[in-house]
Amino acid sequence: MPTLLVSALLALSACTPGTTEPDVAARPNIVILLADDLGWTDVTFHGGNIATPNIDRIAAEGAELARYYVAPVCSPTRAGLLTGRYPIRYGSMRAVYPPWREGGMDVSELTIADVLAEVGYKHRGVFGKWHLGHTDKKYHPLRRGFTEFYGHYNGAVDYFTHEREGEVDWHDGFEPSSDQGYATDLIADRAVKFIRAHAGDAEPFLCYVPFNAPHSPFQAKEEHLPLYEDLPPARGFFQGLQGVEPSSTNEARHRNRKILGAMVHSLDQGVGKILDAIDQTGIASNTFVLFSSDNGGVGGIGENTPLRGAKASVFEGGIRVAAAARWPGQIPLGQKIEAPLANIDILPTVMRLAGVERFHGKPLDGLDVVDVLTGRQDSLERELFNYIGQTGPQSEQISYMTNDWKLVVVGPIVTDETADDALRKRFLFKISEDMAEEHNVLDENRELANSMYEKVKEFRALQPEDAVVPYNEGREGFQAPPHWELPGE
Repeated sequence: MPTLLVSALLALSACTPGTTEPDVAARPNIVILLADDLGWTDVTFHGGNIATPNIDRIAAEGAELARYYVAPVCSPTRAGLLTGRYPIRYGSMRAVYPPWREGGMDVSELTIADVLAEVGYKHRGVFGKWHLGHTDKKYHPLRRGFTEFYGHYNGAVDYFTHEREGEVDWHDGFEPSSDQGYATDLIADRAVKFIRAHAGDAEPFLCYVPFNAPHSPFQAKEEHLPLYEDLPPARGFFQGLQGVEPSSTNEARHRNRKILGAMVHSLDQGVGKILDAIDQTGIASNTFVLFSSDNGGVGGIGENTPLRGAKASVFEGGIRVAAAARWPGQIPLGQKIEAPLANIDILPTVMRLAGVERFHGKPLDGLDVVDVLTGRQDSLERELFNYIGQTGPQSEQISYMTNDWKLVVVGPIVTDETADDALRKRFLFKISEDMAEEHNVLDENRELANSMYEKVKEFRALQPEDAVVPYNEGREGFQAPPHWELPGE
């Protein structure tokens, strides 16, 4: 039996609810807050110079997740979060779903909303950026287990006009919405409305809030721009293969950096509104809140230092993100969790919290990390994989990590035996001691690196032939449908 399949089955058995029940309140409300392209150091609790008091509050009133991993770009992170499985298994990991792309996340995959529906979570809302398929109703959130959707299908919509590719991409359920306002505010306000409406219900709720901020286009509210006029340039641009620092005179990047500061300001205010709604309705003690970014910040605009790399990279700056969790009375106050956690852990963890007796989906890759979050367990031995092939088959990036070691391979597809192996660049880091990935110790550990490389090839071989294709394929001549309306039943 392949190693990865064995690992998946072990993970499933380890996270199946009912094995070791936590001493926690029954079936908490679940609130998942996801930022978009927020850099590691774009939060104050990581020493950043953008004020994020409300995001910081989650860490202060709960726990900072110091080693929390996601995918290098948007759609794969969302897919892994919702399914608890590596998106490569169902073809959603190579690249994002751009406006011109047919298809979406495999409809045979169960989502967190599907699972919670089975145990009495009557209200399951998603508010913000979907980005998992927009060309047929079968990919719509309301067909993937959610009962309420408000927001946009695509990434990178205009924050004020809500357009993408010349058509308004803003929706309430299946219907186009003409709501006016700054996108971040509209998303937060609708999530608040949902929480306040269902805070007094007998049944718990799921509230998933995938913000679009601070993803491009770089647009902020005018009143917030002066607050970040003196924000210094981001450091660490292209600190990956090239190891080149950004020019402090690059006006375009610096200008966008200042705008991003104001965008994060609005994001933090939105998070504050949601936390206030939870606290003011008296449900905080029975509400699990998780916050993270979907990937690292954009190179030269987001701030990822001291981590190497940026968004669209499997170096730490692309996949290790700012994250925190809060659950008063259950997650110890102000702790810093050093165990490696990941977005694929969310579903199995929530399953245990919700008392799910049996999972009817495919084998999970994520782990139940309730005991880690609640302080019952200090460490977690595991392995994690990551992958991106968004720019094409000659420039893929793939990584394999254990608690102590991380192998990164950049170049032609690792499963292509005919490709020139000299074009593949390999990096081995003692990641437990070198979070900045400054020291490539490959030459001193060839045997270890070779064994890890075999696992990398095995992981890459999981991708099906009908997987999402590289980003720009099909872009030329694309015309968006009116109002981004969906065909299908």
